[in-house]
Amino acid sequence: MKRLSLLLVILLTFLSMSAGDKEAKQTMRRATQYMMDVASYKGGFVWSYLPDYSRQWGELEAWRTMVWLQSPSTPDVGQVLLDAYHATGDEYYYESACKVARCIMHGQKPSGGWNYMFDYESEETTKKWYATIGRQAWRLEEFQHYYGNATFDDEATMHCAEFLLRIYLEKKNAEFYVGLQKAIGFFLQSQYDNGGWPQRYPLMYDHPFRGKADYSSFVTINDDVMPRNIEFLIQCYRSLGMKELKEPILKAMHCLRDLQQPLPLAGWADQYSVKDLKPAHARSYEPRAVNTGTTVAMIRQMIHFYQLTGDKSFLKGIPNAIRFLESVQLPSDMVAQLGRRPLGEGDIFMPRFLNPDSGKPMYVHRKGSNVVNGQYYTDSIPTGTIAHYSSFMTTNPTMLRKALEEAEALDAKQLEQDSPLREAAISGPQDYYYRQPSGMARRMPMPGVDKIISSLDSEGRWLTVFNQISNPYKPVPATMTADSEDRQYAQTMVGDEYDTSPYANSSVKGISTRTYIWNMVALINSIRKNK
Repeated sequence: MKRLSLLLVILLTFLSMSAGDKEAKQTMRRATQYMMDVASYKGGFVWSYLPDYSRQWGELEAWRTMVWLQSPSTPDVGQVLLDAYHATGDEYYYESACKVARCIMHGQKPSGGWNYMFDYESEETTKKWYATIGRQAWRLEEFQHYYGNATFDDEATMHCAEFLLRIYLEKKNAEFYVGLQKAIGFFLQSQYDNGGWPQRYPLMYDHPFRGKADYSSFVTINDDVMPRNIEFLIQCYRSLGMKELKEPILKAMHCLRDLQQPLPLAGWADQYSVKDLKPAHARSYEPRAVNTGTTVAMIRQMIHFYQLTGDKSFLKGIPNAIRFLESVQLPSDMVAQLGRRPLGEGDIFMPRFLNPDSGKPMYVHRKGSNVVNGQYYTDSIPTGTIAHYSSFMTTNPTMLRKALEEAEALDAKQLEQDSPLREAAISGPQDYYYRQPSGMARRMPMPGVDKIISSLDSEGRWLTVFNQISNPYKPVPATMTADSEDRQYAQTMVGDEYDTSPYANSSVKGISTRTYIWNMVALINSIRKNK
């Protein structure tokens, strides 16, 4: 009797799981059909849409014919579609991913890279967008000038190339290998002899801004340009058997190591001039500086490089980097003065930017109300700094030293022997979000499966409150020309009515690509757990 009861429980559990899986799969299919058939434009996506599609946004407001490539958008949808294909075996998801891949290849530049976005209508409409919405985004200076080339910034090119690599590996479709080859060629052609990469390529110098040289050609770490480019080439080396990639990979790793500055400011900058590899400027609120936040990231990156290679030279500069961070610690009373949360045990509070010549902190402020009359500047005053780009950083030196000690305890010879860079290899496809819960996935809370299923509406949409919207574009009056001393917008995300930069709004609901991706991830994971 007990055995019969146990079998009954197992059967009921199996039936419940099967029913749950069925409902999850139905929800995934309906939501995807809506996104592919209604929300997308020829297989491409932006970040968010009003329900009637009268307005839509990427990082800035977009036109309906535009496709956004910064996350979370088109390449991310492609990745989650392939994850859904692996979880369900439903060819619909693979076919939908192919549509996304063809869209991405449509937007690929002749050089092999990608811009932040493209417009299916024409290049002329893209130029018009830059001259209007892009031009008036006060705090997003990267959109104020039309280059026409490709960018590594915000991983736009990286995400597209990574998706083409994965979808090619899925079934070895030669159609996608064409775009993938062009992308790999772009990474190799754009690499400097010193091992670094510019922010944009082909190189252009036509946008000096506020008296400073065009920064887009500088060797760039900011937004993980160099680390992510290295990562992509390693993926190709390990999956396509491309032996010729080993040299550029190592050259880039050594360059990143050697960009560390000497004591007393033994950290890393966000970008460097090409000829002498000295810290350089970028946007108005990214001054020529040694950056404590970038330094923390590079300490961890050097540890990772050691784990990949067994080369102890990657660890050599870390003690000095940690000492540098400790040397610029700000007094604890400044935390309270600035209205910050109390520090955790062992944490230190630091300025983000240090002048590379004097070592003095530089705090970023702004005045004015829009792109015409406003300006950013730095000074020594830590209060009243801009809200959209923190002038401060927090880290824990004890934890950094612990990570270093753990790395030093590893067997260097064994690491070298086991290094994925030892030999090129050929591999099959892998999962993306399920495999690596990083980036956007790591930052988002995991929603409940039942709630996800029940919240899909009758049209197949997950309507959600937007994180951000923006002012509709309207030209700045010709009479508004003089620099302003207005401080009303000194610490806001957006300026006056002419500023097209996005700002937080909790009253507008619509279709969010981010929400679709993360709900799909949760449903996919629930199906996998029941297998």
